[in-house]
Amino acid sequence: MIDVQQVRELIELMIEHGLNEIRVREGETQISLRKGPTGEVTVGTTLPPPTAAPAPAPEPTPGLEAPSEDEGLIPIVSPMVGSVYAAPDPGSSPFVQVGSEVDVDSPVCIIEAMKVFNEIKAEVAGTIERILVQNEQAVEYGQPLMLVRLKS
Repeated sequence: MIDVQQVRELIELMIEHGLNEIRVREGETQISLRKGPTGEVTVGTTLPPPTAAPAPAPEPTPGLEAPSEDEGLIPIVSPMVGSVYAAPDPGSSPFVQVGSEVDVDSPVCIIEAMKVFNEIKAEVAGTIERILVQNEQAVEYGQPLMLVRLKS
């Protein structure tokens, strides 16, 4: 659960110490605060997914199991609901494309939520193998955006 008072204290801490960004992780919950170019602070959160009973898996046909082409790939998922943008602005090249090498801090897209533009970072190091969303597509919390093959 996100504590609003804690977020206010983090913003005050940012202002007091002249910080541009703070990330706090407690368990599976992460709060990111980032100061934008005009000085406003944007808040991004990652909450643990709701727990639900897993759906029953279909019974595979013996001898006909094919390996998944996505096997061994790590998804980059949307931390929020919004619209995804592949490039920093309409005239620019996309942040990444299939075959791009990314590091943990590499920006891969922007998600606009309520007129706030949030830069999404890879958070893994590897190669972009598949891009699962299109530019300006609406995305949901937890929706896979891209698949990355980790560096070996």
